[in-house]
Amino acid sequence: MLDEEQGSHRPGEAPLLPQSFYARDALAVARDLLGKLIERDKVLLRITEVEAYRWPGDTANHCRAGRTGRNAAMWGPAGRAYVYLCYGMHNMLNVVTDDEGEGAAVLIRACEPVAGVAEILARRKLTRERPPLLAGPGKIGQALGLDAGWSHHPLYEPGGLCVRDAAPVPAILAGPRVGIDYAAPADRDAPWRLAVAGTAWVSVPGGLRPV
Repeated sequence: MLDEEQGSHRPGEAPLLPQSFYARDALAVARDLLGKLIERDKVLLRITEVEAYRWPGDTANHCRAGRTGRNAAMWGPAGRAYVYLCYGMHNMLNVVTDDEGEGAAVLIRACEPVAGVAEILARRKLTRERPPLLAGPGKIGQALGLDAGWSHHPLYEPGGLCVRDAAPVPAILAGPRVGIDYAAPADRDAPWRLAVAGTAWVSVPGGLRPV
């Protein structure tokens, strides 16, 4: 059971994940984030696919060349959001991990909608719900109404944007990360993309295998 570090929550709501949950290796956090719940106002999403960007030595990591204005949030403290703009159009939500001063995070690649579907559809300018409604990290940022101004936001505190606990998922798939052709071969092939087994809410099913 999680403790008072999680903050307050309304009766019937799952408790917030504590900051200590995130202060671990990105790959361990990525695995444990599967099935957890992202909340912003009326929108509630269940995490179904993630990618770990580890420290040190991961040549796919945004922090591989050091601290910049763009990646500042990724250096910690853990449990904060790191939101960056990709291709000038997609806002990508990452959860900062590891110890402060270690640039690591987990990218949220796909989710299943739990509540607030009408708001999600409006933000995504769609008229009906169907997979892959939230299969892809840009779609997550759009559904939550995020931009880079959310970087540094504490996900372990109530209000605004937070992550809530949920039961562990029964089975997990793993495979190579997506869109990192610039990385070293060993990092391109590392099975650091994780997904919930048996769900349609996965952005790139190919390459995923049972863990």
